[in-house]
Amino acid sequence: MRSNIHPNQVSLFDFTQNRGATERERERERERGGGGVCHIYDDIVSLENLLVSWQEFLRGKRKRKDVAEFSLKFTDSIIQLHRDLAERNYQHGPYFPFKITDPKPRDIHKANLRDRVVHHAIYRILCPFFDKKFIFDSYSCRKNKGTHRAMDRFHQFGTKVSRNSTRTAWVLKCDVRKFFASIDHKILKEILNKHIEDTNTLSLLGKVIDSFSTKNKESVGIPLGNLTSQLLVNIYMNEFDQFVKRKLKARYYIRYADDFLILSEDKNHLEELVPQISEFLETELKLTLHPNKLFIKTLASGVDFLGWITFPCHRIPRTSTKRRMFKKLSNNKSKETLNSYLGLLSHGNTYELTQKIGTESQSD
Repeated sequence: MRSNIHPNQVSLFDFTQNRGATERERERERERGGGGVCHIYDDIVSLENLLVSWQEFLRGKRKRKDVAEFSLKFTDSIIQLHRDLAERNYQHGPYFPFKITDPKPRDIHKANLRDRVVHHAIYRILCPFFDKKFIFDSYSCRKNKGTHRAMDRFHQFGTKVSRNSTRTAWVLKCDVRKFFASIDHKILKEILNKHIEDTNTLSLLGKVIDSFSTKNKESVGIPLGNLTSQLLVNIYMNEFDQFVKRKLKARYYIRYADDFLILSEDKNHLEELVPQISEFLETELKLTLHPNKLFIKTLASGVDFLGWITFPCHRIPRTSTKRRMFKKLSNNKSKETLNSYLGLLSHGNTYELTQKIGTESQSD
């Protein structure tokens, strides 16, 4: 597929005027006939999609050096990227590694700007298709989901299982060990093959997947820094979600990334699920449960999930979260920081803590 578009003919206005209607038509076409999604490579690599992906990528990044450099030769750069993709000559570049503390140390691998535009382009087209395949109670990196909705759902499940706190509700809480670093490339590609019929799209996804491997492990691991990684891990773990819902028949199941929990009135039932869960993860996905983060306890005793300790009728921030808040406030008492924490605390039972933070922020 050759591109016949000259750089001087490129206009963001021209390519976005009828984008809404065009995308709705394309989505209907992609989904006709059921089965795997097909005929999507042209949509991903189109100038229209690359230009919109660039605009989305720009949000909050306009002052960055690499953005400024790319913008100086924007037309030539975006046209060349389009041609490389259209003619299937695109190759993913290397990563820039760095560390963050959030709150624990994490290794982040940042792709170059050109590759990140491609990640956005892939994500824009594939995310709507795959999101429809995910279970309702998968909450990580999805529109209208997130941590707060996951915790609200946890509270809702707790109320149902405990029958408004009249019975004991048991909670199985698990964590996948070294989640992103353990994603197996071969298995991920096999899963994608089940859903995508377009060989060019599969080839492009393969280049993104194979662009990174965990240190000392060939063809294993995906980087935390890629937008596509958020989608790919959900596609990967959807295999497990479907197993839990369809095979194990777990009605009260919630997953957020590598953290998940199951609620039940029966502690013995949850104990019986653990070896089945562990076997599926190890056999089908080559993932292992973290032995120190697996427990079964009553909801009434408080369950640590997504940074909060949840009880039947209320939730409070975990102690480490509170310590981190006060440490950061001691170094930065700006209005923005204060409002950020107050917004976070509004999702729990934190009146006394909110008052204390207000007092601390006014002290010298």
